[in-house]
Amino acid sequence: QVQLAESGGGLAQAGGSLSLSCSASRRTASNNAMAWFRQAPGNERELVAAVPYRVGSTYYADDVKGRFTISRDSARNTLSLQMNSLKPEDTAVYYCAVARGSVVSSYLRDYIYWGQGTQVTVSG
Repeated sequence: QVQLAESGGGLAQAGGSLSLSCSASRRTASNNAMAWFRQAPGNERELVAAVPYRVGSTYYADDVKGRFTISRDSARNTLSLQMNSLKPEDTAVYYCAVARGSVVSSYLRDYIYWGQGTQVTVSG
């Protein structure tokens, strides 16, 4: 089983920035998409951003477009999320995940490996 470890969460003020990183214990299989999800208190886990392994378009949720940037370094087995212009509504636990295939999906059941999550808190 692939093990994922997230880091970079913490406390930020509105308008500030944070950078999240996800490190895998080994190289993921070819054609596996990867994604960042988040879950706020009382809410369901939702897709924030996703990137295919090699071919395809990067996905961003509407409320993070222009503010967040997802990137993947397959050679180093890492996935990053640069978060700028943070808002209090970005407060959530953020999870790194690996999909079964290469196609980006918003369904939790299509992801086979998950990190433990890292807390992001944005003060108003």
